[in-house]
Amino acid sequence: MPAKPDGDAAYLTIKGLRDGTFGLLVLALLAFAGARAEAWFMLAVAIVPLGDTLTVLRHGGTKAVAFGIHFATAVVVLISAALLFAV
Repeated sequence: MPAKPDGDAAYLTIKGLRDGTFGLLVLALLAFAGARAEAWFMLAVAIVPLGDTLTVLRHGGTKAVAFGIHFATAVVVLISAALLFAV
């Protein structure tokens, strides 16, 4: 079932707000709590793009989008967490 244009706009607005909020939290943690807190946060945040991957697949999205965008983002976030733990 194709998405409604208004539904897409609302979805993208909510997704953008969520991602922007996570970005601000990342900066705040780095500034005020340090790399270890940031690493734990990134580890927890990796759940979001993994969930997005499953959502795309369950709702008829392409595997290219699911794995090429969302799963790849989760991998990058997990690598970031590992690097922060190593600091």
